[in-house]
Order: sequence, then C-alpha cells, then structure tokens
Amino acid sequence: MPFGDFVAWRRELLLTGDLAQEGDTSVSDEEAERRYDRYVELADMIDGTEGPAAVQALIASLRAEEDYGAHEAVYGALERFPSQDFVSGTVRAAAALVAIPRDNSGAVLQLLSLLADDDNLRTFTGACRHLDPQLRAKLTALIADHEADEWLADERSHGRLQLPH
Repeated sequence: MPFGDFVAWRRELLLTGDLAQEGDTSVSDEEAERRYDRYVELADMIDGTEGPAAVQALIASLRAEEDYGAHEAVYGALERFPSQDFVSGTVRAAAALVAIPRDNSGAVLQLLSLLADDDNLRTFTGACRHLDPQLRAKLTALIADHEADEWLADERSHGRLQLPH
C-alpha cells in the first residue's frame, strides 16, 4: 500500500469525490478546483496492492454526475488491481454501484467484464448469491440495462456478468 492510513485515504477520497457541479454556488471555484485536484491525486496513489476495500472505496466515490475528467483517474486505478480483488471489491460495492450515476456504473461494469477472467467472473456470480435479494435484483436490472445499451452491449462484454436469480 503506497499510503499509510487507509481509513484517512478513504474518508478524503469520498469527501473530495463529491465534485462541485456546474452552477453549484455552495463552494468557491478555488475550493472546487482543490477538491478536483486532490481527488485525482488520491486515485493516482493506488498501485493495485490495496485490496478489495480500496476497490469498494473507489467505486463508492463515483457519485458526481459531471466529473470533468476526474473519474478517468479512478477507472485507471481500478485497472491496476488484480482481477480477484477487482471482483471482490465490486461485489462489496454493490450497494454503491446501483446508486451512483448510470454512466459511472456502466464504466465500472464494463471494466469488470473486460478485465476479469472467466474464473473470476464465476467468483463474481457466486459472491452475488450472498447479496440481499433486493440488492441482487437491482444489480441484475442494472446489468441488463447496460447490456441493452452501450456499456455492456458489445460482443466483448454482453453476457459476461451473470447473476444468480
């Protein structure tokens, strides 16, 4: 882990991930820019050795509808994790995944479908069996929605994320 205090890193990531949106007058332009820069810096600290809890935190931080390019750092950080950590962290972040903006969840699920091997995707399916049935139903619907649209609609991703009923 390239940083010492995971709890502090996670807290700051979630705080700064609340990026100021256009027309938001609750923060100054300087504060909005500071948050943006720090959010990208925190995501860039990830080297992929931090485990599923860091994956979960990164996904949970994707709450802003308009990210002005900041989320690219988070997606890049997610790509650095070993497949098994990415899968485990995504399952742990299931509640956040169904709550974050649609394009953000689509990007995460597409990365998962492209980066995880077949064995790890079977692990994903198995782990999702243990989710609360309502959460699993929401995640199933989200995946189906993304398969019907752009994020999981191509031949590389479509059908790769299977959830138990």
